[in-house]
Amino acid sequence: MSDRSARWRRRGSTPYFVLLVAVIALTAAVLRAPFLAVAPVAREIGIDLGVSAAVVGLLTSIPVLCFALFAPAAVALVRRGGADFALTVTLIGTIAGCLLRVSGGIALALIGTAVMGVFLTVGNIVIPVIISREFTARRAHTMTGIYTSALNVGTMTVTLATAPLADVIGWRWALASWACFAVAALACWIPLRGLRGAFAPRPAASAISGTARGSAWRHRPTLLLAVAFAGQAFAFYGVTAWLPSLLADEGFSGAAAGAIASIFQVAGIAGSLLIPVLTMRASLAAGFLAAGIGWLVVPLGFLFAPAGWLVWTSIGGVAQGAGITVVFIAFGVLGPDVHTTAGRSGLVQAVGYGVSAAGPLALGGLHESTGSWTVPLVIVLVAVVVLLVCGTLSARMLQTEIAARSGAAAAES
Repeated sequence: MSDRSARWRRRGSTPYFVLLVAVIALTAAVLRAPFLAVAPVAREIGIDLGVSAAVVGLLTSIPVLCFALFAPAAVALVRRGGADFALTVTLIGTIAGCLLRVSGGIALALIGTAVMGVFLTVGNIVIPVIISREFTARRAHTMTGIYTSALNVGTMTVTLATAPLADVIGWRWALASWACFAVAALACWIPLRGLRGAFAPRPAASAISGTARGSAWRHRPTLLLAVAFAGQAFAFYGVTAWLPSLLADEGFSGAAAGAIASIFQVAGIAGSLLIPVLTMRASLAAGFLAAGIGWLVVPLGFLFAPAGWLVWTSIGGVAQGAGITVVFIAFGVLGPDVHTTAGRSGLVQAVGYGVSAAGPLALGGLHESTGSWTVPLVIVLVAVVVLLVCGTLSARMLQTEIAARSGAAAAES
C-alpha cells in the first residue's frame, strides 16, 4: 500500500472524511433519482414502448414496493456481508438495473426496474448503518441531514434535467445517464476502502460473536418508529403525487401548479439541514414534535385557507424534509451494534415504505369518489398526527434506553 493510499484510508484524516461524505451524498442521490426520473419523460416512454400510462407508472411504483418487500433480504445482506460489501453491491446492482431498464422493450424495462429497486433497498438500509458506524453521535445527526438533503437534491436534479436531456439524446440515454451518481460513488468508495475492503464480505461483529439479540418486532421503540415513518411516508408520497392536481382545482394553470408544488420539494432541503441542529441542541423528541407540527399546516392550511398556498407549501416542505431526517437520525440509536441497528431499521423501512405505496392510490381514489379534496386532506392530517405522536413516544423511549446503556457502561468501567 502506498503512502498516499494509506492516508486516504486513515480514519479521521481529511481525505478520508471528504471521500466518505462524497460517497454518502452520491449514494443518497442515486437512491431516488433513477426511478423518479421516469416522470418527466413518461409520455415519451409510453409512445416508444407502446404501453399505457398505467404501465409506465409501474416504472416508478415498483422500486417503492421493493423498498418494503425486500428490506428483510437487505438486512440479511448487511449482516452477513458487512456494511462495506453491501454498499458495493448496492452501487454495482443499481448500475446494472439502470442499464437493463433501457436496453429493450417493456419487459426488460420492468425487469430492470425491479433489479434496480432490490439493490436500492440495500442502499436504504446500509447508509444509515455506515453513518452510525463512522461518525460520533453528534456528527451523525449532521451527516444524516446531509444524506437526506442529498436525496432531495438528486430528486430535484432529475426532475429538472431529464426532459431536456431526452430532447437531445433520447429518453433511454437520459434515464441511463443517472447511473452516473452510482458510478461516481463507486469511484470514491473503492479508493477509500481498497479492493479487499470494498468487495470482501465481512459479517457484522455481533453475528460472529453470537451476541443475544431480541426480535425487532418485540422492541417497542422500533415498532413506534415504524408507525411514525409510515405516517411520514404516506403523507409525503400522497401529497407529492396530488398537490399539483389540488392546486389546479384551485384555479392555477398546470405549469403554475407544478412550479408551486416544487416549492414543497425544494424546501425539504432546508428541513433536512436544520433539524439536526434542533436534535443536537434539544432532543430527538423535540425533532419529532417540530416536524409533526410543521407538517400539520399542509392539511389544515389547504382545508381552511387555501389562498395561503405559499405559506403552506413552504412550511410543509421544510417539515417533510425534517420528518424523514429525524426518522433516519433515530436509526442511529436503535441498537447497540450494527447487527441490531440494521435489523430494526429494516423493519421500520419495510413498514413505512409498504404503507407509503398506498398513499397516492388512496388519496386519488378518495378524491375521485367524493369529488373534493376534503377527505384526502383529513387522511393526510391523520397520517401527520401519527408521525407526531408515535415519533415523539419512540424518541423518548430511545433516549431512556441510551441513558440506561450509558449508565451500565459506566458501572462496568
